[in-house]
Amino acid sequence: MAFQYKMVQIPPAINVRQKDVKGQEAAVYLEGVVNEYVRQGWEFQRVDSIGVKEQPGCLAALFGARTIDYIYYVITFRRSV
Repeated sequence: MAFQYKMVQIPPAINVRQKDVKGQEAAVYLEGVVNEYVRQGWEFQRVDSIGVKEQPGCLAALFGARTIDYIYYVITFRRSV
């Protein structure tokens, strides 16, 4: 059986007002995203973190700019084709 895969990048942090913090914000956010794609026929597979290094340009490096590390989060879905 062949599958088609879809990767959905999600924000590394979820903005919540202090008075609304209940301790489950990340789970609620992920649940909403996953359920939306499931309704579209996708099957949830996993959540991964992916590191990306941004190298400074030549001129910026000359002035001391350093490599910046970013972490991105991606949800993987699949469906039969």
